[in-house]
Amino acid sequence: MSRVEGSKGRVAVFGAAGHTGRFVVDELLRRGLAPVAVGRRAEALEAAFPGGTVEIHAASVDDPAALDRAFAGVAAVINCAGPFLDTAEPVASAALRAGAHYLDVSAEQPSAQAVFDRFDAPFRAAGLVALPAMAFYGGFADLLVTAALGDWSQADTVRIGIGIDRWWPTEGTRVTGARNTAPRQVIADGRLAPLADPAPRADWTFPEPLGRQAMVAVPFSEVVVVARHLKVARLDTFLSETALKDVRDSSTPPPAAVDDRGLSAQRFAVEAIVSRAGETRRATAVGRDIYGFTAPLVCEAVERLLAGGVEAAGAVAPGQVFDAADYLRALPLDAFVAA
Repeated sequence: MSRVEGSKGRVAVFGAAGHTGRFVVDELLRRGLAPVAVGRRAEALEAAFPGGTVEIHAASVDDPAALDRAFAGVAAVINCAGPFLDTAEPVASAALRAGAHYLDVSAEQPSAQAVFDRFDAPFRAAGLVALPAMAFYGGFADLLVTAALGDWSQADTVRIGIGIDRWWPTEGTRVTGARNTAPRQVIADGRLAPLADPAPRADWTFPEPLGRQAMVAVPFSEVVVVARHLKVARLDTFLSETALKDVRDSSTPPPAAVDDRGLSAQRFAVEAIVSRAGETRRATAVGRDIYGFTAPLVCEAVERLLAGGVEAAGAVAPGQVFDAADYLRALPLDAFVAA
């Protein structure tokens, strides 16, 4: 029996007391898995999960021994603590030492690329999976692109539109944005290339309630995730200008819960449009709360990995190892269409 098979569904969540981390812990509980809440400060963990409802461990990225104690006996580690430029390498290394799968929710292109480059070989040798950027920004778009491609093995162009009616950023989003100053990349001529300056603009018509949106090119980690496994000559990602203005405005408040699950009222629509030899296909998804949605998105991957039957090892993209359309249909979306 492997260490993962013998761990009985225990899943460590690093950064569990953060906004997204709390959603992830709740989602793991809903799925009948056993979350292990890990973070830098014990008092923050105890406040987030009072009464001994979940197992708690204090550990930081500069204390490998504490991470080893926190991850002992877990089947998977979900890293929810940005900036991932600072946390991905030590947390993935500790997951590898623990014999656990590693997943993170990074929107940072350099972080996702570093996980692919640094951890593919050791995770492959260990028979484990590393899934970076398994989040709204990153893996979600990769799944939509893969679903839109269908039986195509490559595309001439891919255009990803991310429509958001408001972007209420968390403290973690602001800290990560300040830390991640690397130039953004697109795919041009089949390889990663710098985003043009000034960034291109476009208009996009999404399904309701988003409708027509003015957009600006803002590529996230989906670019390096798509490039990991798909042959694409050109890929561009566009984000609603209103959302970009929100996240750049220091006075924009954090997300506020409007239901008992803690979800905000934010709405999103994401669309992938792929073309090859003059033919076009698309996949569209509509939902609510980008942070809350990340929890079922990443936890679905954990559940599928722990259930077995996923023939993969190493650092991979979700569209590379999962049936993309089936995966998307399993998520709590208001709508998903691929045609």
